[in-house]
Amino acid sequence: MNDIQNKVVVITGASSGIGKETATLLAAKGAKLVLAARRTSALAALATALTAQYDTEVIYQQTDVTQLADMQALIELTIAKFGRIDVLFNNAGLMPVSMLRDSKVDEWEAMIDINIKGALYGIKYALPLMEQQKSGHIITTDSVTGHFTGEGLSVYSATKYAMRAVMEGLRVEEVGMGIKSTLISPGHAQTELASRISDPQLRAAVLKSETETGLTATDVANAVMYAIDTPDNVGINEVILRSIDQRDY
Repeated sequence: MNDIQNKVVVITGASSGIGKETATLLAAKGAKLVLAARRTSALAALATALTAQYDTEVIYQQTDVTQLADMQALIELTIAKFGRIDVLFNNAGLMPVSMLRDSKVDEWEAMIDINIKGALYGIKYALPLMEQQKSGHIITTDSVTGHFTGEGLSVYSATKYAMRAVMEGLRVEEVGMGIKSTLISPGHAQTELASRISDPQLRAAVLKSETETGLTATDVANAVMYAIDTPDNVGINEVILRSIDQRDY
């Protein structure tokens, strides 16, 4: 991989799972990293570990992607430190799936705020800078449930379908501007998302599926690396990946 070294990459949801694994792989290839999440202690520990092991620069900032001011501050920190932003990885997400009949409105709104608004806020502040640079890459973690839905997944799937539309719209709008748009859509993956499911039966079912047939966070991070490590004229618009043992959505 030779298109990653010295790239400035901002990662939201970087404290665990896919974000943490992506940061680790990128650091090993010499990318300059800006890590964002709500858990400052986890970010600090990750930044310390990466800079101790790899010859790269890693900074971090506590960030709530649902807050415009936080996302603005994150992008401003990136520019102040590195002078540019090559990749924004909108990875923060939430998956408290539930049956519609259970009317868990607070959980619905939280998914909309993080999965849709959080990514849009990142685009709001990163895209104008990328247009000035005439280069850049925006990547968003989606899901196969942005293509198919099922029992208990309606609202979560709706947020993922929405991001498919946003990212395709971004691709179309930025044709000729040197900016790439990539959607990463994994199937079941072994992350912390299932732990936030409040319905005990659904939580147990999702955890079982992730444990028995799920991708690892590193599997998904490798897909992100693939998308980043492409020549300037090549855009990987969407990657759908599942474990070969996953049969359903």
